[in-house]
Amino acid sequence: MPKPNPSFDVRQHYAEQFSKAGNGSKDPGWLGTLRQAGLDSFAAKGFPTLDDEDWKYTSVAPIAKTPFETGEASKVEGLTVGQLQQLTFGEMECTHLVFVNGHFAPALSRRRPLPDGVRAGGLAEALGEAPGKVLGHLGRHALPQDNPFVALNTAFIHDGAFVHLPRRKVLQEPIHLIFVAIPNGQPMVSHPRNLIVAEEGSQAAVVESYISLHPQAYFTNAVTEVVAGEGTVLDHCKLQRESEPAYHVATLQAHLGRGARFSSHAVSLGAALARNDLNMVLDAEGVECVLNGLYLAHGDQHVDNHTFIDHAKPHCSSRELYKGVLAGRSHGVFNGKIRVREDAQKTDSKQTNKNLLLSEEALVDTKPQLEIYADDVKCTHGATIGQLDEDALFYLRSRGLEEGDARSLLIHAFATDLLERIPVKPVRTGLECLLMTRLPMRAGHKEKP
Repeated sequence: MPKPNPSFDVRQHYAEQFSKAGNGSKDPGWLGTLRQAGLDSFAAKGFPTLDDEDWKYTSVAPIAKTPFETGEASKVEGLTVGQLQQLTFGEMECTHLVFVNGHFAPALSRRRPLPDGVRAGGLAEALGEAPGKVLGHLGRHALPQDNPFVALNTAFIHDGAFVHLPRRKVLQEPIHLIFVAIPNGQPMVSHPRNLIVAEEGSQAAVVESYISLHPQAYFTNAVTEVVAGEGTVLDHCKLQRESEPAYHVATLQAHLGRGARFSSHAVSLGAALARNDLNMVLDAEGVECVLNGLYLAHGDQHVDNHTFIDHAKPHCSSRELYKGVLAGRSHGVFNGKIRVREDAQKTDSKQTNKNLLLSEEALVDTKPQLEIYADDVKCTHGATIGQLDEDALFYLRSRGLEEGDARSLLIHAFATDLLERIPVKPVRTGLECLLMTRLPMRAGHKEKP
Protein backbone atom coordinates (compact mmCIF):
# COMPACT_ATOMS: atom_id res chain seq x y z
CA MET A 1 0.00 0.00 0.00
CA PRO A 2 1.45 3.46 -0.91
CA LYS A 3 2.59 5.58 2.00
CA PRO A 4 0.75 8.91 2.31
CA ASN A 5 2.95 12.00 2.04
CA PRO A 6 1.92 14.57 4.72
CA SER A 7 3.29 17.51 2.67
CA PHE A 8 1.60 16.46 -0.54
CA ASP A 9 -0.55 19.18 -2.22
CA VAL A 10 -3.37 17.22 -3.81
CA ARG A 11 -4.97 20.16 -5.64
CA GLN A 12 -1.71 21.12 -7.30
CA HIS A 13 -1.05 17.47 -8.15
CA TYR A 14 -4.32 17.04 -10.04
CA ALA A 15 -3.96 20.44 -11.71
CA GLU A 16 -0.60 19.24 -13.06
CA GLN A 17 -2.14 15.93 -14.12
CA PHE A 18 -4.88 17.89 -15.90
CA SER A 19 -2.36 19.96 -17.84
CA LYS A 20 -0.18 16.94 -18.56
CA ALA A 21 -3.14 15.15 -20.15
CA GLY A 22 -3.85 18.17 -22.33
CA ASN A 23 -7.33 18.55 -20.92
CA GLY A 24 -9.00 21.76 -21.90
CA SER A 25 -6.71 22.45 -24.87
CA LYS A 26 -7.66 19.62 -27.27
CA ASP A 27 -11.29 19.13 -26.37
CA PRO A 28 -14.31 20.30 -28.37
CA GLY A 29 -15.81 23.39 -26.80
CA TRP A 30 -18.58 21.91 -24.64
CA LEU A 31 -16.45 19.00 -23.39
CA GLY A 32 -13.50 21.24 -22.60
CA THR A 33 -15.81 23.54 -20.67
CA LEU A 34 -17.22 20.58 -18.75
CA ARG A 35 -13.76 19.25 -17.84
CA GLN A 36 -12.52 22.68 -16.81
CA ALA A 37 -15.62 23.11 -14.61
CA GLY A 38 -14.75 19.80 -12.92
CA LEU A 39 -11.18 20.90 -12.24
CA ASP A 40 -12.26 24.33 -11.00
CA SER A 41 -14.79 22.79 -8.62
CA PHE A 42 -12.21 20.35 -7.25
CA ALA A 43 -9.61 23.11 -6.91
CA ALA A 44 -12.10 25.21 -4.92
CA LYS A 45 -13.07 22.49 -2.43
CA GLY A 46 -10.48 19.71 -2.53
CA PHE A 47 -11.29 16.39 -0.93
CA PRO A 48 -13.81 16.27 1.94
CA THR A 49 -12.70 15.93 5.55
CA LEU A 50 -14.34 14.56 8.67
CA ASP A 51 -15.74 18.05 9.25
CA ASP A 52 -18.05 17.58 6.28
CA GLU A 53 -21.36 16.16 7.50
CA ASP A 54 -21.64 13.69 4.61
CA TRP A 55 -18.14 12.37 5.31
CA LYS A 56 -17.98 12.48 9.11
CA TYR A 57 -17.54 8.70 9.41
CA THR A 58 -15.25 8.20 6.42
CA SER A 59 -11.73 9.59 6.21
CA VAL A 60 -10.36 9.88 2.69
CA ALA A 61 -6.95 11.03 3.94
CA PRO A 62 -5.19 7.98 2.40
CA ILE A 63 -6.57 9.07 -0.99
CA ALA A 64 -5.86 12.77 -0.46
CA LYS A 65 -2.25 12.17 0.61
CA THR A 66 -1.24 9.79 -2.16
CA PRO A 67 0.06 11.02 -5.56
CA PHE A 68 -2.04 8.78 -7.81
CA GLU A 69 -1.18 8.89 -11.50
CA THR A 70 -3.74 8.32 -14.25
CA GLY A 71 -3.89 4.66 -15.31
CA GLU A 72 -2.75 3.68 -18.78
CA ALA A 73 -4.80 1.85 -21.35
CA SER A 74 -1.79 -0.09 -22.63
CA LYS A 75 -1.99 -2.68 -19.86
CA VAL A 76 -4.20 -4.93 -21.99
CA GLU A 77 -1.17 -7.03 -22.94
CA GLY A 78 -1.03 -10.25 -20.98
CA LEU A 79 -4.64 -10.04 -19.89
CA THR A 80 -6.87 -12.81 -21.20
CA VAL A 81 -10.60 -13.36 -21.46
CA GLY A 82 -10.16 -16.54 -19.42
CA GLN A 83 -8.68 -14.59 -16.51
CA LEU A 84 -11.61 -12.20 -16.54
CA GLN A 85 -14.13 -15.02 -16.63
CA GLN A 86 -12.75 -16.33 -13.35
CA LEU A 87 -14.01 -13.17 -11.69
CA THR A 88 -17.13 -12.48 -13.73
CA PHE A 89 -19.15 -15.66 -13.38
CA GLY A 90 -17.96 -17.34 -16.56
CA GLU A 91 -19.84 -17.38 -19.81
CA MET A 92 -22.79 -15.13 -19.13
CA GLU A 93 -24.69 -14.94 -22.41
CA CYS A 94 -24.58 -11.23 -23.07
CA THR A 95 -22.53 -8.37 -24.42
CA HIS A 96 -19.36 -7.92 -22.38
CA LEU A 97 -17.62 -4.57 -22.51
CA VAL A 98 -14.22 -4.60 -20.83
CA PHE A 99 -12.44 -1.49 -19.59
CA VAL A 100 -8.81 -1.61 -18.48
CA ASN A 101 -7.74 1.16 -16.12
CA GLY A 102 -10.85 3.04 -17.20
CA HIS A 103 -10.24 2.71 -20.96
CA PHE A 104 -12.39 0.63 -23.32
CA ALA A 105 -10.61 -2.54 -24.48
CA PRO A 106 -12.39 -3.87 -27.62
CA ALA A 107 -10.00 -6.82 -27.93
CA LEU A 108 -11.17 -8.21 -24.60
CA SER A 109 -14.83 -7.36 -25.15
CA ARG A 110 -17.53 -9.43 -26.77
CA ARG A 111 -20.24 -7.60 -28.65
CA ARG A 112 -23.29 -9.69 -29.43
CA PRO A 113 -25.98 -8.56 -31.88
CA LEU A 114 -28.20 -5.86 -30.42
CA PRO A 115 -31.55 -4.49 -31.64
CA ASP A 116 -31.35 -1.83 -34.34
CA GLY A 117 -30.27 1.52 -32.99
CA VAL A 118 -29.04 0.24 -29.63
CA ARG A 119 -25.54 1.39 -28.86
CA ALA A 120 -23.23 -0.20 -26.26
CA GLY A 121 -19.54 0.62 -26.28
CA GLY A 122 -16.90 3.04 -25.08
CA LEU A 123 -17.70 6.65 -24.19
CA ALA A 124 -14.63 7.95 -26.04
CA GLU A 125 -15.77 6.00 -29.08
CA ALA A 126 -19.23 7.56 -28.85
CA LEU A 127 -17.79 11.05 -28.39
CA GLY A 128 -15.93 10.59 -31.67
CA GLU A 129 -18.69 8.91 -33.69
CA ALA A 130 -21.97 10.22 -32.29
CA PRO A 131 -21.35 13.18 -29.98
CA GLY A 132 -24.92 14.35 -30.43
CA LYS A 133 -26.23 11.37 -28.46
CA VAL A 134 -23.88 12.18 -25.59
CA LEU A 135 -24.01 15.96 -25.55
CA GLY A 136 -27.47 16.35 -24.05
CA HIS A 137 -26.82 14.11 -21.05
CA LEU A 138 -23.15 13.87 -20.06
CA GLY A 139 -22.46 15.98 -17.00
CA ARG A 140 -26.07 17.21 -16.82
CA HIS A 141 -27.08 15.11 -13.81
CA ALA A 142 -23.94 14.23 -11.81
CA LEU A 143 -22.75 17.76 -11.11
CA PRO A 144 -19.17 18.71 -10.14
CA GLN A 145 -20.29 21.18 -7.50
CA ASP A 146 -22.25 18.51 -5.61
CA ASN A 147 -19.40 16.11 -4.87
CA PRO A 148 -15.59 16.58 -5.05
CA PHE A 149 -15.09 13.05 -6.37
CA VAL A 150 -17.59 13.74 -9.15
CA ALA A 151 -15.70 16.98 -9.82
CA LEU A 152 -12.41 15.09 -10.13
CA ASN A 153 -14.00 12.47 -12.37
CA THR A 154 -15.47 15.22 -14.56
CA ALA A 155 -12.10 16.93 -14.90
CA PHE A 156 -10.63 13.67 -16.19
CA ILE A 157 -13.50 12.42 -18.39
CA HIS A 158 -11.93 10.41 -21.18
CA ASP A 159 -13.58 7.04 -21.38
CA GLY A 160 -16.05 4.69 -19.78
CA ALA A 161 -19.22 3.01 -20.98
CA PHE A 162 -21.96 4.47 -23.12
CA VAL A 163 -25.26 2.60 -23.44
CA HIS A 164 -28.08 4.12 -25.46
CA LEU A 165 -31.49 2.54 -25.98
CA PRO A 166 -33.76 4.20 -28.52
CA ARG A 167 -37.50 4.44 -27.99
CA ARG A 168 -39.26 1.13 -27.21
CA LYS A 169 -36.17 -1.04 -27.70
CA VAL A 170 -36.05 -4.07 -25.41
CA LEU A 171 -32.86 -5.97 -24.63
CA GLN A 172 -33.38 -9.65 -23.92
CA GLU A 173 -29.81 -10.07 -22.59
CA PRO A 174 -28.04 -7.91 -20.00
CA ILE A 175 -25.05 -5.74 -20.85
CA HIS A 176 -22.07 -6.46 -18.64
CA LEU A 177 -19.57 -3.63 -18.06
CA ILE A 178 -16.34 -5.01 -16.61
CA PHE A 179 -13.84 -2.55 -15.16
CA VAL A 180 -10.52 -4.19 -14.42
CA ALA A 181 -7.65 -2.41 -12.69
CA ILE A 182 -4.09 -3.35 -13.61
CA PRO A 183 -1.73 -1.26 -11.49
CA ASN A 184 1.95 -1.24 -12.40
CA GLY A 185 3.25 -1.11 -8.86
CA GLN A 186 2.86 2.67 -8.68
CA PRO A 187 -0.14 4.53 -7.21
CA MET A 188 -2.69 4.56 -10.04
CA VAL A 189 -6.12 6.15 -10.43
CA SER A 190 -8.80 5.60 -13.04
CA HIS A 191 -11.89 7.76 -13.58
CA PRO A 192 -14.40 5.68 -15.56
CA ARG A 193 -17.37 7.79 -16.62
CA ASN A 194 -20.47 5.89 -17.67
CA LEU A 195 -23.62 7.15 -19.32
CA ILE A 196 -26.78 5.06 -19.69
CA VAL A 197 -29.64 6.64 -21.63
CA ALA A 198 -32.93 4.77 -21.99
CA GLU A 199 -35.55 6.45 -24.11
CA GLU A 200 -39.32 6.11 -23.70
CA GLY A 201 -40.61 2.55 -23.31
CA SER A 202 -37.22 0.81 -23.50
CA GLN A 203 -36.07 -2.03 -21.24
CA ALA A 204 -32.64 -3.33 -20.26
CA ALA A 205 -30.45 -4.73 -17.51
CA VAL A 206 -26.93 -3.37 -17.03
CA VAL A 207 -24.31 -4.95 -14.78
CA GLU A 208 -21.19 -3.07 -13.62
CA SER A 209 -18.33 -5.18 -12.24
CA TYR A 210 -15.19 -3.66 -10.68
CA ILE A 211 -12.37 -6.16 -10.29
CA SER A 212 -8.61 -6.56 -10.18
CA LEU A 213 -6.37 -9.54 -10.82
CA HIS A 214 -3.61 -8.16 -8.61
CA PRO A 215 -3.68 -7.54 -4.83
CA GLN A 216 -2.26 -4.02 -5.06
CA ALA A 217 -3.38 -0.58 -3.95
CA TYR A 218 -4.95 1.71 -6.52
CA PHE A 219 -7.86 4.15 -6.70
CA THR A 220 -11.04 3.81 -8.74
CA ASN A 221 -13.19 6.96 -8.97
CA ALA A 222 -16.28 6.03 -11.01
CA VAL A 223 -19.36 8.00 -11.97
CA THR A 224 -22.44 6.58 -13.71
CA GLU A 225 -25.25 8.79 -14.99
CA VAL A 226 -28.59 7.12 -15.75
CA VAL A 227 -31.33 8.85 -17.69
CA ALA A 228 -34.55 6.81 -17.77
CA GLY A 229 -37.35 8.12 -19.95
CA GLU A 230 -41.09 7.66 -19.67
CA GLY A 231 -42.20 4.08 -19.11
CA THR A 232 -38.71 2.58 -19.11
CA VAL A 233 -37.73 -0.52 -17.16
CA LEU A 234 -34.08 -0.52 -16.05
CA ASP A 235 -32.32 -2.98 -13.76
CA HIS A 236 -28.86 -1.89 -12.64
CA CYS A 237 -26.49 -4.21 -10.76
CA LYS A 238 -23.12 -3.18 -9.39
CA LEU A 239 -20.59 -5.66 -8.05
CA GLN A 240 -17.60 -4.13 -6.28
CA ARG A 241 -14.84 -6.72 -5.91
CA GLU A 242 -11.76 -4.50 -5.95
CA SER A 243 -8.42 -5.59 -4.54
CA GLU A 244 -8.55 -5.34 -0.75
CA PRO A 245 -5.72 -2.73 -0.55
CA ALA A 246 -7.57 -0.57 -3.12
CA TYR A 247 -9.82 2.49 -2.76
CA HIS A 248 -13.17 2.62 -4.51
CA VAL A 249 -15.39 5.72 -4.68
CA ALA A 250 -18.41 5.71 -6.96
CA THR A 251 -21.49 7.78 -7.69
CA LEU A 252 -24.67 6.58 -9.38
CA GLN A 253 -26.87 9.50 -10.40
CA ALA A 254 -30.25 8.56 -11.86
CA HIS A 255 -32.92 10.82 -13.32
CA LEU A 256 -36.22 8.93 -13.64
CA GLY A 257 -39.06 9.96 -15.92
CA ARG A 258 -42.82 9.38 -15.80
CA GLY A 259 -43.80 5.81 -15.03
CA ALA A 260 -40.20 4.58 -15.06
CA ARG A 261 -39.33 1.46 -13.08
CA PHE A 262 -35.74 1.50 -11.88
CA SER A 263 -34.00 -0.96 -9.60
CA SER A 264 -30.46 -0.86 -8.24
CA HIS A 265 -28.71 -3.87 -6.70
CA ALA A 266 -25.31 -3.04 -5.19
CA VAL A 267 -22.96 -5.62 -3.69
CA SER A 268 -19.72 -4.48 -2.03
CA LEU A 269 -17.12 -7.09 -1.16
CA GLY A 270 -13.68 -5.59 -1.82
CA ALA A 271 -11.46 -2.53 -1.28
CA ALA A 272 -9.84 -1.17 1.86
CA LEU A 273 -12.12 1.86 1.58
CA ALA A 274 -15.33 1.82 -0.43
CA ARG A 275 -17.77 4.70 -0.72
CA ASN A 276 -20.94 4.47 -2.81
CA ASP A 277 -23.21 7.44 -3.41
CA LEU A 278 -26.58 6.70 -5.03
CA ASN A 279 -28.75 9.69 -5.88
CA MET A 280 -32.21 9.14 -7.35
CA VAL A 281 -34.40 11.93 -8.68
CA LEU A 282 -38.04 10.85 -9.16
CA ASP A 283 -38.93 13.73 -11.42
CA ALA A 284 -42.32 12.68 -12.79
CA GLU A 285 -45.46 10.91 -11.64
CA GLY A 286 -45.75 7.14 -11.34
CA VAL A 287 -42.06 6.29 -10.82
CA GLU A 288 -41.19 3.06 -9.01
CA CYS A 289 -37.67 3.00 -7.54
CA VAL A 290 -36.01 0.09 -5.73
CA LEU A 291 -32.60 0.23 -4.05
CA ASN A 292 -31.10 -2.97 -2.65
CA GLY A 293 -27.62 -3.26 -1.21
CA LEU A 294 -25.42 -5.83 0.48
CA TYR A 295 -22.00 -5.14 1.98
CA LEU A 296 -19.61 -7.67 3.50
CA ALA A 297 -16.47 -6.49 5.27
CA HIS A 298 -13.76 -8.04 7.38
CA GLY A 299 -10.28 -7.20 8.59
CA ASP A 300 -9.89 -3.39 8.51
CA GLN A 301 -12.18 -2.78 5.56
CA HIS A 302 -14.34 0.34 5.55
CA VAL A 303 -17.51 0.50 3.46
CA ASP A 304 -19.80 3.53 3.31
CA ASN A 305 -23.14 3.65 1.49
CA HIS A 306 -24.89 6.98 1.02
CA THR A 307 -28.28 6.98 -0.69
CA PHE A 308 -30.57 9.87 -1.51
CA ILE A 309 -34.05 9.43 -2.95
CA ASP A 310 -35.59 12.72 -4.04
CA HIS A 311 -39.37 12.42 -4.43
CA ALA A 312 -39.99 15.50 -6.55
CA LYS A 313 -43.40 14.62 -8.03
CA PRO A 314 -46.57 12.91 -6.73
CA HIS A 315 -47.74 9.29 -6.96
CA CYS A 316 -44.26 7.74 -6.82
CA SER A 317 -42.98 4.87 -4.69
CA SER A 318 -39.57 3.81 -3.43
CA ARG A 319 -38.38 0.73 -1.59
CA GLU A 320 -34.92 0.49 -0.09
CA LEU A 321 -33.23 -2.36 1.76
CA TYR A 322 -29.52 -2.38 2.65
CA LYS A 323 -27.87 -5.12 4.69
CA GLY A 324 -24.36 -5.35 6.13
CA VAL A 325 -22.35 -8.27 7.51
CA LEU A 326 -19.24 -7.05 9.32
CA ALA A 327 -16.43 -8.99 10.96
CA GLY A 328 -12.94 -8.29 12.30
CA ARG A 329 -12.30 -4.56 12.85
CA SER A 330 -14.32 -3.51 9.83
CA HIS A 331 -16.47 -0.39 9.79
CA GLY A 332 -19.77 -0.03 7.96
CA VAL A 333 -21.59 3.24 7.35
CA PHE A 334 -25.11 3.68 6.02
CA ASN A 335 -26.67 7.09 5.43
CA GLY A 336 -29.99 7.01 3.63
CA LYS A 337 -32.03 10.14 3.05
CA ILE A 338 -35.53 10.31 1.59
CA ARG A 339 -36.80 13.76 0.67
CA VAL A 340 -40.47 14.27 -0.15
CA ARG A 341 -41.02 17.67 -1.72
CA GLU A 342 -44.10 19.78 -1.19
CA ASP A 343 -45.70 18.77 -4.49
CA ALA A 344 -44.98 15.05 -4.04
CA GLN A 345 -48.34 14.07 -2.58
CA LYS A 346 -49.29 10.36 -2.42
CA THR A 347 -45.64 9.35 -2.03
CA ASP A 348 -45.15 5.80 -0.76
CA SER A 349 -41.64 5.19 0.56
CA LYS A 350 -39.99 2.62 2.82
CA GLN A 351 -36.34 2.41 3.84
CA THR A 352 -34.62 -0.29 5.94
CA ASN A 353 -31.02 -0.85 6.97
CA LYS A 354 -30.02 -4.04 8.82
CA ASN A 355 -26.55 -4.89 10.10
CA LEU A 356 -25.09 -8.09 11.48
CA LEU A 357 -21.91 -7.81 13.56
CA LEU A 358 -19.76 -10.92 13.82
CA SER A 359 -17.07 -9.64 16.16
CA GLU A 360 -16.66 -7.35 19.15
CA GLU A 361 -14.47 -4.95 17.14
CA ALA A 362 -16.73 -4.51 14.11
CA LEU A 363 -18.52 -1.15 13.97
CA VAL A 364 -21.56 0.28 12.21
CA ASP A 365 -22.82 3.85 11.95
CA THR A 366 -26.28 4.08 10.46
CA LYS A 367 -28.35 7.18 9.84
CA PRO A 368 -31.71 6.85 8.09
CA GLN A 369 -33.31 10.23 7.40
CA LEU A 370 -36.70 11.49 6.27
CA GLU A 371 -37.41 15.03 5.07
CA ILE A 372 -41.11 15.39 4.37
CA TYR A 373 -42.66 18.61 3.09
CA ALA A 374 -45.95 17.07 1.83
CA ASP A 375 -48.84 16.03 4.07
CA ASP A 376 -50.50 13.13 2.23
CA VAL A 377 -47.71 10.55 2.16
CA LYS A 378 -46.80 7.15 3.56
CA CYS A 379 -43.15 6.97 4.59
CA THR A 380 -41.29 4.71 7.01
CA HIS A 381 -37.66 4.08 7.81
CA GLY A 382 -35.70 2.02 10.28
CA ALA A 383 -32.33 0.52 11.12
CA THR A 384 -31.09 -2.42 13.19
CA ILE A 385 -27.67 -3.51 14.44
CA GLY A 386 -27.25 -6.86 16.13
CA GLN A 387 -25.53 -10.19 16.50
CA LEU A 388 -26.68 -13.65 15.51
CA ASP A 389 -29.93 -14.75 17.11
CA GLU A 390 -28.91 -17.03 19.98
CA ASP A 391 -32.33 -18.72 20.05
CA ALA A 392 -32.09 -19.58 16.38
CA LEU A 393 -28.54 -20.79 16.94
CA PHE A 394 -29.65 -22.99 19.83
CA TYR A 395 -32.49 -24.40 17.71
CA LEU A 396 -30.17 -25.35 14.85
CA ARG A 397 -27.64 -26.93 17.22
CA SER A 398 -30.44 -28.91 18.84
CA ARG A 399 -31.06 -30.36 15.36
CA GLY A 400 -27.53 -31.70 15.24
CA LEU A 401 -25.59 -28.92 13.45
CA GLU A 402 -22.13 -27.99 14.65
CA GLU A 403 -21.89 -24.43 15.97
CA GLY A 404 -19.84 -23.20 13.00
CA ASP A 405 -22.29 -24.70 10.50
CA ALA A 406 -25.25 -23.26 12.37
CA ARG A 407 -23.67 -19.78 12.36
CA SER A 408 -22.87 -20.06 8.65
CA LEU A 409 -26.43 -21.06 7.87
CA LEU A 410 -27.87 -18.07 9.72
CA ILE A 411 -25.44 -15.60 8.15
CA HIS A 412 -26.08 -17.01 4.71
CA ALA A 413 -29.85 -16.70 5.17
CA PHE A 414 -29.41 -13.08 6.27
CA ALA A 415 -27.39 -12.20 3.16
CA THR A 416 -29.07 -14.27 0.46
CA ASP A 417 -32.39 -12.57 1.08
CA LEU A 418 -30.97 -9.66 -0.91
CA LEU A 419 -29.25 -11.71 -3.58
CA GLU A 420 -32.52 -13.41 -4.43
CA ARG A 421 -33.82 -10.02 -5.56
CA ILE A 422 -31.18 -9.61 -8.29
CA PRO A 423 -33.02 -10.14 -11.59
CA VAL A 424 -29.98 -11.22 -13.66
CA LYS A 425 -29.84 -14.96 -13.02
CA PRO A 426 -26.14 -15.65 -13.78
CA VAL A 427 -25.12 -12.80 -11.46
CA ARG A 428 -27.47 -13.99 -8.75
CA THR A 429 -26.25 -17.58 -9.02
CA GLY A 430 -22.59 -16.55 -9.15
CA LEU A 431 -22.89 -14.38 -6.05
CA GLU A 432 -24.70 -17.10 -4.13
CA CYS A 433 -21.83 -19.49 -4.91
CA LEU A 434 -19.30 -16.81 -3.94
CA LEU A 435 -20.99 -16.26 -0.60
CA MET A 436 -20.92 -19.97 0.11
CA THR A 437 -17.11 -19.77 0.00
CA ARG A 438 -16.74 -16.49 1.90
CA LEU A 439 -19.32 -16.32 4.65
CA PRO A 440 -18.25 -19.43 6.60
CA MET A 441 -14.84 -17.79 7.07
CA ARG A 442 -16.53 -15.16 9.15
CA ALA A 443 -18.83 -17.43 11.04
CA GLY A 444 -16.31 -18.80 13.50
CA HIS A 445 -14.62 -15.46 14.33
CA LYS A 446 -11.32 -16.91 13.06
CA GLU A 447 -9.76 -13.73 11.77
CA LYS A 448 -6.30 -12.95 12.94
CA PRO A 449 -5.97 -9.87 15.17
